[in-house]
Order: sequence, then structure tokens, then C-alpha cells
Amino acid sequence: MTTQGTHILTPDFDETSTSSVESLSRVDLEQNRLSNFYFSFLFLPKPKREAIETIYAFCRYTDDIVDGATNAQEKHKRLRQWMDELERSLYGVSKYPILNKLSTIIKRFNIPLHHFYDLIKGMEMDLRKRRYRTWEELEQYCYRAASTVGLICAEVFGYRHPDTKRYAVNLGIALQLTNILRDVKADAKKGRIYLPLEDLKAFGYSESELLRSEYNDRFVALMKFEADRAREYFRTAKQHLHEEDKPFMYAARTMGFIYFQLLRRIEAVQYNVFAHRIQIPSVWKLLAAVAFRLRQHVPTSLVRPISRQLPV
Repeated sequence: MTTQGTHILTPDFDETSTSSVESLSRVDLEQNRLSNFYFSFLFLPKPKREAIETIYAFCRYTDDIVDGATNAQEKHKRLRQWMDELERSLYGVSKYPILNKLSTIIKRFNIPLHHFYDLIKGMEMDLRKRRYRTWEELEQYCYRAASTVGLICAEVFGYRHPDTKRYAVNLGIALQLTNILRDVKADAKKGRIYLPLEDLKAFGYSESELLRSEYNDRFVALMKFEADRAREYFRTAKQHLHEEDKPFMYAARTMGFIYFQLLRRIEAVQYNVFAHRIQIPSVWKLLAAVAFRLRQHVPTSLVRPISRQLPV
């Protein structure tokens, strides 16, 4: 998912540690201050920033259940418990204060509950799938793992045009696919291949080559195909964001801009993610956040020439 980073903490579902998720969430946020997600919501008004931070913590802990050191059966059990606790939180009776806090945010911003359940389903896919046969399968994963987060955050940011939800869906898929392209090597080391197998076959690049981090012309062609696909989702997202809603969505647009720069860097190194670590300096993330925050105070005529060049 697009909140991914270094997974440091995993929720403890031991009955004797009922406040562990709440107490650790503050540490988690502090240790991930340099994440792309953090920079995107840095300048939100305090109530919305606190809401997004709570949503962020929920997403990270859901992700960490899947990435924890326990076996698959135990992860499934913990994920079911986490879902049950989310449901209990709607009545204010979860044993985890962070979930009770999340439920108040869900009610305050009228966030559809099914987005959270879809997100959890996306994390479940990581437990039972290590390969994706088709783009349709991977697109569903991208929707559940990232578009759901965008749809949740959109309710917090606010919007006036229903089409903005399509912006959130397409941007989420673009971000997750960019993540996948950047992390091809790291995922392969874990035995995971997210790139659709039908695409590997079409370009004559084998699973074994990917697992061995073999960089060749066939890999370049495959990655270019997927990068072009990500670019198309960025473009489609932009088409669905109404001008009137842009000031509300500056945090999402910051995230989109940062990830679009990641995609450009992947392209700049000729897709050799095996040999290059793809990242954006924190100072550039900060500048992007400041720029998008201030743009709503600048006359449209001054920023329109620049806006045409941006993906979001």
C-alpha cells in the first residue's frame, strides 16, 4: 500500500496488552516522519491532520500484521481479530483506543465503512497471493491497497464534485503501481512478483530472471510498458479532478507529485531498479508540500502554465 515504509512495529493482540496499538502509534509516526505520506499531509489544518494521522496509523498496523514474523495462519487470525475490533469500535467498545478514535473520525467525516473493509481485503491478498496472473487481478489489489486509502482521505479533505472520487481511485492505482515498479527487487527477495505474469510472458522475461535480478532489454521493455500504464492512471486521475476541488485535495496532489517524480526517476535510470535505489530527497518532498499548499493562494493565471505539466 501507499503508506508502506520500513515496517518496524506489529500490533500485539495479546489480551494483556490492550493499549499497545495506541501507545505505539505515536512512535510509529515519529519514526516515519520522512515518509511520502507524512509530507503530503504536513500542512493540513490540525483537525484534518490528526484525522489523517489516525487513518495512517490504522493503515500501517493493518499492513504490519501481514508483514509480521508470524506464520500465515497466525496472520490470518490476527487480521480477523483486527477486523472484529474495528467493528467493535463503532460502538466505542474496542480494547484498542486507536480504533475507538478511528470510529469517531469515521462518524465525524461520514466515511463509508466499506472502504476500510476493502483495505483489509487488500492486505489479505498479500497473505494468499505471491503472483498475479493478469492486470485485472493486480488492478484489484492496487484498488484495495491504495485507492481505498485515497477514498477515505478524500472524505477528510472534502470535495464538492462526486467525480473527485474517481480521481482518488485512479491516483491510488497510479501510486501503488509506481510502488511496485520501485520495489521489484525487494519484493522478489521475498519471493513476491507483483508484475502480471501475462506481461512477463508477453515480453519474454521469465520469473526466474526476475528472481535473479537480471537486467536486460526484455526487462526494460516490460518495465516501460508498466511505467506507461502508471502514467496513464496519473493522467486519468488528473482528468477527474475538478478545478473547484483542487484546493481541497492539495495533500493528495502532493502525494501524486512525489510519486510521479519517483516514476520519472525509474525511467531516468532506464528502469534498472536492480542497481539503483529510487528515492526523492526529503527537502524536495517538503518543497512540493509547501508549493501545493500555497498554490491555492496564487492567481490561477500564474500557475496554469505549470499545472499543465503536472500529473495531478
